[in-house]
Amino acid sequence: MTEVKVLVVDPVGLHARPATVAVHAASKCKCKVTISFNGRSMDMKSIMGVMSLGIPTQSEVVISCDGEEEEAALQSIVETLVAQKVIEGPEAEAAPEEA
Repeated sequence: MTEVKVLVVDPVGLHARPATVAVHAASKCKCKVTISFNGRSMDMKSIMGVMSLGIPTQSEVVISCDGEEEEAALQSIVETLVAQKVIEGPEAEAAPEEA
């Protein structure tokens, strides 16, 4: 299992559009992807699951990948969410940047 702690910076938190971006990024991955907030974890490939966490802006969440190509999957998800300004870069490196 590979995981990273990130800060949600989107002004509305992880709701509606930002949640859709997150689910879309996770859905491209072959491995299991989980997002954890406030002691609860949900499948990051489920829009209802992600939105049910009620993650507000400036919250720390943990994104975990477990299974096939987990490191590449986590890096891809983090890069997508940073590019869309949903999260701030991770505190710890998710995976090496070398290909």
